[in-house]
Amino acid sequence: MALSLQPSGQCLITENRLCFNFSFLLGSIYEMFGNECCFSTGEVIKITGLKIKKIIAEICEQIEGCESLQPFELPMNFPGLFKIMADKTPYLTMEEITRTIHIGPSRLGHPCFYHQKDIKLENFIIEQGEQIMLNSVEEIDGEIMVSCTVVRNHQNHSFNLPLSQEGEFYECEDERIYTLKEIVEWKIPKNRTRTVKLTDFSNKWDSTNPFPKDFYGTLILKPVYEIQGVMKFRKDIVRILPSLDVEVKDITDSYDANWFLQLLSTEDLFEMTSKEFPIVTEVIEAPQGSHLPQSILQPGKTIVIHKKYQASRILASEIRSNFPKRHFLIPTSYKGKFKRRPREFPTAYDLEIAKSEKEPLHVVATKAFHSPHNKLSSVSVGDQFLVHHSETTEVLCEGIKKVVNVLACEKILKKSYEAALLPLYMEGGFVEVIHDKKQYPISELCKQFRLPFNVKVSVRDLSIEEDVLAATPGLQLEEDITDSYLLISDFANPTECWEIPVGRLSMTVQLVSNFSRDAGPFLVRTLVEEITEEQYYMMRRYESSASHPPPRPPKHPSVEETKLTLLTLAEERKVDLPKSPKAGVQCYDLGSLQHLPPRSSQVAGITGTCHHVQVIFVILVEMGFHHLGQAGLELLTL
Repeated sequence: MALSLQPSGQCLITENRLCFNFSFLLGSIYEMFGNECCFSTGEVIKITGLKIKKIIAEICEQIEGCESLQPFELPMNFPGLFKIMADKTPYLTMEEITRTIHIGPSRLGHPCFYHQKDIKLENFIIEQGEQIMLNSVEEIDGEIMVSCTVVRNHQNHSFNLPLSQEGEFYECEDERIYTLKEIVEWKIPKNRTRTVKLTDFSNKWDSTNPFPKDFYGTLILKPVYEIQGVMKFRKDIVRILPSLDVEVKDITDSYDANWFLQLLSTEDLFEMTSKEFPIVTEVIEAPQGSHLPQSILQPGKTIVIHKKYQASRILASEIRSNFPKRHFLIPTSYKGKFKRRPREFPTAYDLEIAKSEKEPLHVVATKAFHSPHNKLSSVSVGDQFLVHHSETTEVLCEGIKKVVNVLACEKILKKSYEAALLPLYMEGGFVEVIHDKKQYPISELCKQFRLPFNVKVSVRDLSIEEDVLAATPGLQLEEDITDSYLLISDFANPTECWEIPVGRLSMTVQLVSNFSRDAGPFLVRTLVEEITEEQYYMMRRYESSASHPPPRPPKHPSVEETKLTLLTLAEERKVDLPKSPKAGVQCYDLGSLQHLPPRSSQVAGITGTCHHVQVIFVILVEMGFHHLGQAGLELLTL
């Protein structure tokens, strides 16, 4: 039976991790990275994943004044922001969800669903329509379960659902805004397309905008995949376009898959259980742009992966008037010292947020404000204030008494002080006056002062060769975040360890063995990590989404309260085939791999938390020449 891997067909991936094996009976020639390659007759290859090579976009609505628009390729670096439209087609089992939706340790890997009816568990009832967040897929007492959470009265309630759980599960509405890269990596379900709405577009993009002028409508994203695999006795990744015209035979049940390399990505490693570490691995494909020494992560290098864990980092941005700003993740073990720098406050409300019981907040006004009410103070440029506390007072507004939130301050005169009330809705400008000359380590700064906080490096970290923070004119410490890391070392020197950020460093390793000898105490070298603008905004967006949104600053009393529009909320979140001629043989085109039935098995040496599929094929007929574009390595991890 001939099948197809075209985007309109059902997708191949029917388990959490893909691991098909097939063999070629008649060879086919293709081009990879500019070099002609061939598959010999009888050659065996194991498919380890499918990766989205490109995205085809199709506009859903008719545009006035435009002819019928044909589907077009949307570049992966398209600088637009999108809102995801919830899929109206239900999922009928938890197994179908885990096969189709990406679930992982990233902030983007926690999809939410609701059920049409109550679900009764042993000690818990999931109510009809209640939002269920899927956190991870785990093995518990030999059974694969989905770890879930519901929130009731601001409290998290955790429970597990088996893959066999049946029902009608619908995607929840998602109000977050995503980049195309985030959607491609986390939000396109297998077997389905994804409908999104364009909400914003950067005019700074060098290429032509592929959308009609002023278009902010809905479109369907259709992924085009490439097949990734490994061949016997080879350590490089083979990438094959599904359009390669060749027929293959499934020989999974008659072939020992252990002959192949077992390749794992950083995400695969992090999904292993803690008790499976430490392990010895060989680097197959090294990460690009790593902050670690090149001698540690290079192809062919043997490394030890000691453990996985969550670690704290301080998200910081360079203080400068012009763009682009640099962004950093600073470990709390950073040994440099900081001095405080003045903060700037655009409104009186910001003064209320920043005030501290430890010391009075001393500021200078940089913008004048004329008060329309006698009880409230006017401000001139250069006025100095000591900020104390917030309170309320009554004012006459259009003949009606209204209660106004104000900030009680002391205005500093030449030889005395004067009481002042500043309305919180006041739009002014203030700069902090710093009297503290003390030098602080970063851990003490975060304990004593509320973030965000402005500092400058006064003593560089002498334990690292190049301290990138020391060269910055100033830093704003913005948030204390938690991120996922792997602790690794050179096999020859297992006591000197380095941290690998799971979400920002992509590499592929081959599992060699367990690490049995005692490594002794670790010397962990934590580095300051410079991150990209895209990584920075993703962290700010999803770190903030875990907490309650900040309160809105009070408005002028004469202005009526209005409801926030969706656009306002989005803006606030900116601060995801030919049949075989052979009789009696079941044959497939390479494109037919999407339709194969799932097979479950276990990869040697790794237990537990994931499904694996192994299918072996044999080539039958050579059909022609084909070309592969170069693509970055990323084994598909769900």
